[in-house]
Amino acid sequence: MRCLPPRSARGRFVPLVVSSSNHERPRGLVLRQAQHERVYGSVGRAMLAIGGAPSAGCAVIALLVCALSCTSGRESKTAGEASRDAPDRHAFAPVLLPDLSRASESVRRQLRDAYGSLTERIGEPGTTTSQLAQAYGHMGMLLMAAEYPDEAEACFIDAQVLAPDDIRWPYYLGHSYKTRGETLKSVAAFERALRLQPDDQATLVWLAGAYLDQGKPEAAEPLLTRALARQPQSAPALFGLGRAALARSAYADAVQYLERALSLDPRAAAIQYPLAMAYRGLGDMDKAEAHMRLRGPGELGPRDPLMLELGSVLESAVAYEVRGAKALDERDWAAAAASFRKGVELAPNEPSLHHKLGTALFMRGDARGAIDQFEEALRLSPGFAKANYSLGVLMGSNGRPDKAIEHLSAAVRDDPAYVEARLRLADVLRATGRLAPALAQYEQAAKLDPRAADAPFGYAMTLIALKRYQQARDRLLEGMKGYPDQLMFAHALVRLLAAVPDERVRDGRAAMRLMQDLRAKEPRTPELDDMMAMTLAELGQCGEAVTWERDAIGAAERAGRTDLVRRMAGNLLRYERGRPCRAAWGDQYGGLLQ
Repeated sequence: MRCLPPRSARGRFVPLVVSSSNHERPRGLVLRQAQHERVYGSVGRAMLAIGGAPSAGCAVIALLVCALSCTSGRESKTAGEASRDAPDRHAFAPVLLPDLSRASESVRRQLRDAYGSLTERIGEPGTTTSQLAQAYGHMGMLLMAAEYPDEAEACFIDAQVLAPDDIRWPYYLGHSYKTRGETLKSVAAFERALRLQPDDQATLVWLAGAYLDQGKPEAAEPLLTRALARQPQSAPALFGLGRAALARSAYADAVQYLERALSLDPRAAAIQYPLAMAYRGLGDMDKAEAHMRLRGPGELGPRDPLMLELGSVLESAVAYEVRGAKALDERDWAAAAASFRKGVELAPNEPSLHHKLGTALFMRGDARGAIDQFEEALRLSPGFAKANYSLGVLMGSNGRPDKAIEHLSAAVRDDPAYVEARLRLADVLRATGRLAPALAQYEQAAKLDPRAADAPFGYAMTLIALKRYQQARDRLLEGMKGYPDQLMFAHALVRLLAAVPDERVRDGRAAMRLMQDLRAKEPRTPELDDMMAMTLAELGQCGEAVTWERDAIGAAERAGRTDLVRRMAGNLLRYERGRPCRAAWGDQYGGLLQ
């Protein structure tokens, strides 16, 4: 070991100990508690020295003596103020700069700069306790964001001692311990954070989750109930309550909570396993197996401003990815694209960044730029299902169905459980008249995710295209029962009953009953007026049908819906001639619902 040339503070030397190796070695800010306590008594317990030979005259001692003592000059404080600022009787944890050899140059630079800034803060006699706490905390945030949890822990502990009323430091400690699987420490840290801010939504949910991990549902439930009262649409709170109910073997309650959570966040694979266990507890093995097939890794966390701040503190590809994702959530496409582009500059070989940049560009209206990014993501990772899916969507919207089918087929090949890709593939197959393969894809999607209403709906519409009208009617009726909030099933059934060519299926009175129910649930629209006209014509009331159809055409014209106007004009001509409609979706199948 060797010492760098000493820097002076008030004429005194503060040695910095560094490694003489070419490799990065840990450097420490170490409290020499025993020596300082002998010289300075209780104040010495709170004094920091920089690793190396202890010096009774070092600037850190001057700093903390000044901060903790009392009476003269600009820094003088009342006894109460000094007491509030003084740290506990605490031997400060060593803060080590870790081996940075695997970090990117940007991250290495930021960590070294922050470390240097921290040592300067310690050595500056004018540094206040709050400033020192902020320096330790910022260093800890950088280390945690760079995935150095052990070194981050030391920083957060010291920051917490120096600023015991700041929620950030115990909160970040809670997450650090959670990541490392140290549940007891995580609970203690989150409990401290909650005492500081009793109504913090994120802390309520994370602490409850830690209690559940300890097998303490009785401790978790009151916290989750508070969280749900504050945010009734909180999927994480409902998920936690479902887990707690499951732990108590209250299977019906667990199903209720978990189903609500899943309806709010259908992509949360973490919900599937406990929901499967709840259904198994109720004896419903079919649903248990269906949810078990959909289980996946991950966790369901609350909106977390402090962790978002942590994720953006580093100038790294990961940090820019976090910022871009936040901008996407806020529908700020320009900011999202800018963040992802900076991430790509730092990590040009990361396919997910190219894909996210492509998504942001597409949302901004730059389809060509989006295609370039999706193709680059595929070049870097040929099996990247999301990139193939995105290209398939773009190709389909650009009138290139064969290319769309190619990319969407690749997406489901590389990720067989990719429900969205299967649904989009089925839609394109149906639109291009490849009806048998479309049925197969809809059926598979429905098995993978029973909540995907688009799968049974698409299946029914494909049956209509195949002129299997009775089966289609039955499927639509099942859809209305299984998905009561999805009115598309009722819309399609009205059209089928009012205008299908098959007399065995056509039923004007049943169509009118459905129409009356829909009119009570929905605002008046051109589509709804068109359906009413169709139903009236089937019942032989063509004069009234003409009135409704003209109203529908007028509303569509005012809305700029020229596609509807053209189709409705054909129906109007039929009704004016006293004829009912026999083309439920226009002359081209699916014209209204696509």
